[in-house]
Amino acid sequence: MDTEKKSWFKRLNDMPLLAKVAIAIALGIGLGFVMPVAIARIFITFNDLFSQFLGFMIPLIILGLVAPAIADLKQGAGKLLLITVAIAYLDTLVGGMVGYATGAGILSRIMSPETSFAAGEGAKLTSYFGIAVPPLMDVMSALVFAFLLGIGACTFGKDNPLLGVLNYFKIIVEKCIQSAIIPLLPLYIFGIFLKMIMEGGNGSDLLNLAIVFGIVLACTIALLIVQYAIAGAIVKKNPFRLLLNMLPAYATALGTSSSAATIPVTLRQTLKNGVSENIAGAVVPLCATIHLCGSALKITACAVAIMLMNGMPYDFPMMLGFVLMLGIVMIAAPGVPGGSIMAALGVLQSMLGFGVDQQGMMIALYIAMDSFGTACNVTGDGAIALIMDKIAGKMKTENGEMRDEN
Repeated sequence: MDTEKKSWFKRLNDMPLLAKVAIAIALGIGLGFVMPVAIARIFITFNDLFSQFLGFMIPLIILGLVAPAIADLKQGAGKLLLITVAIAYLDTLVGGMVGYATGAGILSRIMSPETSFAAGEGAKLTSYFGIAVPPLMDVMSALVFAFLLGIGACTFGKDNPLLGVLNYFKIIVEKCIQSAIIPLLPLYIFGIFLKMIMEGGNGSDLLNLAIVFGIVLACTIALLIVQYAIAGAIVKKNPFRLLLNMLPAYATALGTSSSAATIPVTLRQTLKNGVSENIAGAVVPLCATIHLCGSALKITACAVAIMLMNGMPYDFPMMLGFVLMLGIVMIAAPGVPGGSIMAALGVLQSMLGFGVDQQGMMIALYIAMDSFGTACNVTGDGAIALIMDKIAGKMKTENGEMRDEN
């Protein structure tokens, strides 16, 4: 019997995060109609405690991930790599603004507070007790401090003690995300949906979430087609054949939900598209960290959707500032499923005013689409590698001509 129990728990623990979240949502909705209030308040108490811990961790996540990421980028910043960083960041911004246009232009026509769980009028559930865990600093202070430390670490060279401290702190933060936050997210999401149903939700949000999922997926595919159309025009190759060659990387990312884990396949398929080995070897690993167009698209679109469902105001200047900041904080996203949304929680809170419930909904939506956003990211890396190979070839030719003239 004990062996069977251990086997059952092992199978549950080995389930993909997406499957756990799907089960948590289904159980939260189903049990929300029958669970006694006294028992439900136990889960609400857990959610309140977890949200306090998450709020405490958000500035530390930003500090622990952004600072070493900036230091690493600075250390390897040659001319070609700087151009790669600029293109990747620009494409991430484009992805974010496509997400905003999708939300403002499409989702706003089909979503409103009247069609969401927020319209319910059930009894409000409260926790049995609460513990306040204030963060050590606010989000913007953490971001500025991370930039200061990251840039400062570069000025002392590669082997300075400050860089070592930052890397050790990054390991601690990543370990906390992987061992504490990510494993508890399904229970947290279960509590959110349980509360929504028991406080009077009618389930129409499920249709809204399905609509958001389908629209965002279509937008990521359209974004990839545009990326390869541009890359194909620059390198004078058939864009659809180039994109077809990258399908193994897309499929691998769907299975792993990790850009880092997909690097070997992305690199192989990029070489198959004719990119030189040295350019592919430099661009693909770098872009796996900083090129996050698919993630920016889905985070921004989902953020607008949740703001629509909660009647929260938004406008173009607000969302532009959000996307600009999002493109910076996400470069620190660890190579684990859900890493980007962990890094983005700070700007969702500070710039868009997302509270505990909105953050929970964002986490649920993001994880549901995590693999598709990651697949868009890594497949787009191949397009950037094609462009950089063309730029590198042109620079090499120009330098050769200059040497001949001298």
